[in-house]
Amino acid sequence: MTIAKFKEVNPILPVPDVELAVRYYTERLGFRVSFRDRTNPSNYVGVRRDGVELHLQWHKASDISPKGTLMLRFIVNDPDALFAEYREQGVFHERTELGDKPWGTREFAFFDLNGHGLTFYRDL
Repeated sequence: MTIAKFKEVNPILPVPDVELAVRYYTERLGFRVSFRDRTNPSNYVGVRRDGVELHLQWHKASDISPKGTLMLRFIVNDPDALFAEYREQGVFHERTELGDKPWGTREFAFFDLNGHGLTFYRDL
């Protein structure tokens, strides 16, 4: 009997404006568009950075959960370098900090323009 193995996960982020979200992820967070649906405007777009692909899907604003409901954690090789890159892009709120955490990671976190929580970390 063959045992099923997980290969990867592609989180779907609900967004009220797909094109605005695509610009945010490509221009400010360093992702690139990996695919688009054929609607005009697109209602479903994939963005990729290195080995991570996120899917951005249009939803009515009233159907999107409140801020802080969707939280994603990204393992990165150098959170310090990424922190510097994103600081230059102005994506942080005033309390965003990079630091070593008691649970054994070095990380930083912020909310994207649609309120999705993004944490970038590596194990210490």
